[in-house]
Amino acid sequence: DTVTAETQHRGRAGAIEAVFADLNNSALAHFPSGRFAANAAWLALAALTHNLLRAAGCLASRFHARAATGTIRRHLVALAARLTRTARTITLHLPQNWPRADSCLGLFTATHRKPRTA
Repeated sequence: DTVTAETQHRGRAGAIEAVFADLNNSALAHFPSGRFAANAAWLALAALTHNLLRAAGCLASRFHARAATGTIRRHLVALAARLTRTARTITLHLPQNWPRADSCLGLFTATHRKPRTA
């Protein structure tokens, strides 16, 4: 019926508007030029970056799974950490008493698991 269709449409429209707002607050706010090809490449990279940040947020924590990409960039990408490799083991060194260490370690362990053997 019409009421159900409108409710479903509003739910989807809200999610799509949130994605557009998220993109407009990041890469789409800085289109490089008035040339179509450059803007097309920029849009493709913006969509790729958005999807990768959303996936990283889902792997990190429940909070970051629902957070905006700007929050994910501030909390998980732009951090004062370093990676070291010793004896074929990659180690993530985070600042002491850092409040988002659990989320960062969750993302690190999810992306650095050993592959399963068949």
